[in-house]
Amino acid sequence: MDIQPITVAELNRYIKERVDEDDFLNNVYVKGEISNFKHHYTGHMYFTLKDDKSLIKCVMFKSYTSHLSFMPKDGMKVMVLGTVSVFERDGVYQIYAKGMKEDGMGSLYEAYEKLKAKLEQEGIFDEAHKKPIPQFPKTIGVLTASTGAVIRDIINVSTRRNPNVHIRLLPVPVQGSSAAPEIVAGIKRMNDEKLADVIILGRGGGSLEDLWPFNEEIVARAIYDSEIPIISAVGHETDFSISDFAADLRAPTPSAAAELAVPNILDVIYTIENYQSRYKVALKKKVEVMKLRYEKCMSLRVFKEPLQMVNEKRVVLDTHVKTILNSTQIKLEKSKKRFAEIAAKIDALSPMKTLARGYSVLEKDGKVIKSVKDVKTNDEVKVILSDGDVKANII
Repeated sequence: MDIQPITVAELNRYIKERVDEDDFLNNVYVKGEISNFKHHYTGHMYFTLKDDKSLIKCVMFKSYTSHLSFMPKDGMKVMVLGTVSVFERDGVYQIYAKGMKEDGMGSLYEAYEKLKAKLEQEGIFDEAHKKPIPQFPKTIGVLTASTGAVIRDIINVSTRRNPNVHIRLLPVPVQGSSAAPEIVAGIKRMNDEKLADVIILGRGGGSLEDLWPFNEEIVARAIYDSEIPIISAVGHETDFSISDFAADLRAPTPSAAAELAVPNILDVIYTIENYQSRYKVALKKKVEVMKLRYEKCMSLRVFKEPLQMVNEKRVVLDTHVKTILNSTQIKLEKSKKRFAEIAAKIDALSPMKTLARGYSVLEKDGKVIKSVKDVKTNDEVKVILSDGDVKANII
């Protein structure tokens, strides 16, 4: 007997109908840990619900998400109420969640929060410790997987912005148990051998488990101890890892990290040309101002007739000299007149004038005799006359 084949769509439709007929699957209440959470711009939420043995995809449409009292995130333990159905196009079954409530944090997320609080208290995330990113780095060190979109994006963005910048890739695993020690070793080598001016530590998006190497304490401390500035670009824009907080700068994506690390050469050229233009204008204006000042100075009379001021000062000086001489002459004449008057008075009172009129002065022992009592008989006295002196005896 010939069996007629059916199409894939018919098979998926049949499976979907069988699943939809199952009353148990139409109302399931499942607990697990959220992973690969995505909040779509339409408002729908897509995530994976897992435990230590298995996982199942889930979707919650916008009409139900508006009733949530919390924002789901990777690592969160939740209880989901919904319906299991088959998505015919892809042939996969998933939970169409209608309700969700928290059931505590997942172990990884709990460890993440605990380590974050510890390192923050130690000052590993302090802004004061963060180093500035070089403005014009010559070499960009990249720590990521040797293959994949991350390194391609960094190379494309960097070479487009400045083809003169050298990209030095140090391949490291970015997922798995060996990733964290390899990342630490890569950071140490970059520093020990001075291989770069700035380091980009990056990988693409993923679940909390996928990004876990960048949440390891040894990686955070290696970033903190690095002498070379480090830009952390781990996951997507909404993903935050411990390395993002410890790094000197956090970029939402590896491409954004390349834009932050590498200056756009066209912007630099434009800035230089703008400065040159501004300097030319400023210099031209300065020359014009100086020229005007020169012309103004040269138009002054002191420059046109430099001796005019000297001659004017000479006239003033002559006037002052004449005034001083006149004042001195008048003062001298007054002094002479005064001297003559005083001399005449002194001369009138002079004893010599009295002697010239026939008077004389008697002295005994160098003293003037003023009374008869000052002498006695036979005393020798001196008689001072107008034209000399003689000696005499008292009889």
